[in-house]
Amino acid sequence: MSGAAVGALLGGVAGLGLVLVASSAALARRPDLDVRVLPYVRDLPAVAGRVPSVRSAGPFRAVFGPLLTSAAAAVERLLGGTASVRRRIDRAALPVTVHDFRVEQVLWGLAALALAAAPAVLVAVASPGRTLPLVMLCAAAFASGVLLRDNRLTAQATARERRILEELPTVVELLALAVAAGEGPVNALDRVSTRCRGAMADELRRVLADVRTGTPLSKSLDALAARTGLPAVARFAEAVAVAVDRGTPLAAVLHAQAADAREAGRRALLETGARREVLMMVPVVFMILPVTVLFAFWPGLVGLRLVTP
Repeated sequence: MSGAAVGALLGGVAGLGLVLVASSAALARRPDLDVRVLPYVRDLPAVAGRVPSVRSAGPFRAVFGPLLTSAAAAVERLLGGTASVRRRIDRAALPVTVHDFRVEQVLWGLAALALAAAPAVLVAVASPGRTLPLVMLCAAAFASGVLLRDNRLTAQATARERRILEELPTVVELLALAVAAGEGPVNALDRVSTRCRGAMADELRRVLADVRTGTPLSKSLDALAARTGLPAVARFAEAVAVAVDRGTPLAAVLHAQAADAREAGRRALLETGARREVLMMVPVVFMILPVTVLFAFWPGLVGLRLVTP
């Protein structure tokens, strides 16, 4: 190939790159529809707490977006469990959809595949006969990355449920104080949710957003119980809904619910301690006991060395 042809080819590639950069910059300057509309519909239950989903840079999204979408659809068909994933996403309060989560699974799998493929290529170049086991190893690494993101979602949902249970007694006590001071149920929810920070306060803000869009308070509390899936929160929501519907004194109900939540937390702590009794013995057996034995026998050993000729 002559030098003129090579120069023309390089010039064409450079020109195409400049066109792609210019078009991507023009698209990046244009605000997305959800960015323009979201501030005006943030109180709606379907979009409350939602932000634009997993996004990438313009060129990356334009080039690899269809491939990631196809891979995410393949993972969805292979693994299934859309209802379980959606429930765990709601419990973890992640601002993503099921499709975005599947894309994240694909990205985690590709990252694991890259980590496994880097040494596998070197080994395959040195030993071509090991190519098939290395390919199987890379496939297992991709599957492990996909499953690791699923386990991470479960851990996020479990951690948030634990935070809700820890914050529930305090939040309920604050609601009881606000109601005893003369606030109505909705105003008490507003006051407590605006002054508290945490997972339970976020759930109360979602309940308040549902109420402000016309949903009855009882249905909003039922949605809270279904969304969290925690028995303590379900009892709290049911008790408040029944008290509001029947006119029962709400402050006494809230104080009783706070006491029940603290008792449930105490029982859970005792059950956790009973299940991990063996693990709690590990530092005693392998750390404290050897040091105690050493302190007991070391003076005798020193004395024997002194009296032994």
